[in-house]
Amino acid sequence: MIDTEEGLPASGPLEPRRRGLRRRRRTEPPTLLTPRPSLTYRLISYLLVFPVFRLLFRGRTSGNGLVPMEGALVVVANHGSHLDPPLLGHALGRPVAFMAKAELFRVPLLGPIIRACGAYPVSRGASDREAIRIATDRLLEGWATGVFIDGTRQTDGRVNQPQPGAALLAARAGAHLLPVAIINSHRALGTGQSTPRLVPIHIRIGQIIPPPASRRRADLLATTAACQEQINALLDQGLLAPGREPAALPPTSADPDP
Repeated sequence: MIDTEEGLPASGPLEPRRRGLRRRRRTEPPTLLTPRPSLTYRLISYLLVFPVFRLLFRGRTSGNGLVPMEGALVVVANHGSHLDPPLLGHALGRPVAFMAKAELFRVPLLGPIIRACGAYPVSRGASDREAIRIATDRLLEGWATGVFIDGTRQTDGRVNQPQPGAALLAARAGAHLLPVAIINSHRALGTGQSTPRLVPIHIRIGQIIPPPASRRRADLLATTAACQEQINALLDQGLLAPGREPAALPPTSADPDP
């Protein structure tokens, strides 16, 4: 689960059978069948990510009851560190797929590992449109797909210049969005840092946001703003208080009615 900061490139052309399947599915609701985590994914999560997040960084999460455990989901988060993708997938309790550079899949050992963890290849320099198609296919297969809404790491760890890509994915697949705030990862291993600082990293999960009403720019920007508002509000709450579960944020204007 490795993100890329070179925008949203994509892999080569899909075979005709896959293209036809995609066209048929796009008008249908996303499947409720969620891919099961592979044995490799579970081993990495519990033997590597768990001790790093829970022990080294004293990781904690809140709002796990808000995570839909089945069906397509666009997980939208702030981005302050290369630590974010694996921590996010582990903390949510279900695999989260991220785009990864196609070259990484050709590296012995690393390639099979990141593929087993749900990463999918994109080729450097290809079009954003094809990348969106590939990510939409993942959603239509029932995956939770992770998107860092700023596109690149932010030095302050906040959502500063959100891009509408996550909202567009949700509109194309008819998938809900889940805002998530990753607190302190930018201090643990942010831009310009070569060695980690063992500061606490906590994750706050927000309220589900419905997909945009259409693919019109105004609708995409409204949903993007709702994601930014929730994530930054969760960041403003700071680290979790010891020994108690904080109250969830109230729904925003773009949230579904109770």
